[in-house]
Amino acid sequence: MERRVGTVSRGIRCPIIREGDDLSEIVVESVLEAAKSEGFSLRDRDVISLTESIVARAQGNYASVQDIAADVKAKLGGGTIGVMFPILSRNRFAICLKGIAMGAKKVVLMLSYPSDEVGNALLTYDQLDEKGINPYSDVLTLAKYRELFGENKHEFTGVDYVDYYSRLITEAGAEAEVIFANQPKAILAYADCILTCDIHTRARTKRILKEAGAKVVCGLDDIMTASVNGSGYNETYGLLGSNKATEDKIKLFPKACQGLVEKIQGCILKETGKHVEVMVYGDGAFKDPQGKIWELADPVVSPAFTAGLVGTPNELKLKYLADNDFKNLKGAELKEAIEKSIKAKERNLVGNMASQGTTPRQLTDLIGSLCDLTSGSGDKGTPVVLVQGYFDNYTD
Repeated sequence: MERRVGTVSRGIRCPIIREGDDLSEIVVESVLEAAKSEGFSLRDRDVISLTESIVARAQGNYASVQDIAADVKAKLGGGTIGVMFPILSRNRFAICLKGIAMGAKKVVLMLSYPSDEVGNALLTYDQLDEKGINPYSDVLTLAKYRELFGENKHEFTGVDYVDYYSRLITEAGAEAEVIFANQPKAILAYADCILTCDIHTRARTKRILKEAGAKVVCGLDDIMTASVNGSGYNETYGLLGSNKATEDKIKLFPKACQGLVEKIQGCILKETGKHVEVMVYGDGAFKDPQGKIWELADPVVSPAFTAGLVGTPNELKLKYLADNDFKNLKGAELKEAIEKSIKAKERNLVGNMASQGTTPRQLTDLIGSLCDLTSGSGDKGTPVVLVQGYFDNYTD
């Protein structure tokens, strides 16, 4: 019988994961129990995805604000530090900022405007236009910002991040000065030891600052790259991808988890005879049209994945074939013609007009986004997602 269903994404319920848990055993058992309970079977090329949160928790990959402060002080000197381009997030950055401020005498906080890197807005472009402000060149002091725009609370959280971040700094024992600018070099008028906190533009920002003569330049990916007093760490991403755990502790992005995904793949093969793919995922890569927030606050969507998830989709656009190559066909004749085209398609469709409009992104980014939307970030209790049929096409 012809299959009538394509891609299916299932959230898999698991126990609450604690430090030291055998995650591979828990994931395999949870997936197999779900299959038995819901009456489905695993197939070759299914994808089992684990949220980065449970991986880091099982690893015990945590750091305290004291650990962050010690590393910041060691690497940036402990005096006046320019902290620039952070995202506006209580979960993602607030605890990091507390630790950073504990490692400095003064923090000059430079916020990008009208929004941060991932789209959280301080202001709107309409507000800037009304006041005649050019965000590409104008540097605003806190006093000028308040004079022009007053208090601006985040649309969804109701937080005035300018005030919130200022208070975090002073409560941590450092002097706070806030400025608003989008040109990286603007910070050098205030400090020469710089911690740049942008995520996806960090390499360019570091290069600009170094070329402009900054004394010390670090990114969040340079802080907590090794254990401090027995803490967790991430040697590749540092503080990037971290989340608030408690008021004084963060959970870091998981480290060295390639072995985990390969072990789960091997266990499933042993238990079922099916060759599945496995990946760890964090934030999906998509943008909210209402709040203009780009979801990807992690440095990558997937820090570890099995070999079958390397690459990008190689797909034909069915509606292009139907409207162009086979516009005079319909019914069974059209179906047969499209199936033949799919079966005969080239291994690399780059430049082929029949593939235009297909999503030119990495498989792990696409599947990770689907998994992030499936699992959610709240109380669903499904930190593992099983995706079936993703690699199917119209002929399967």
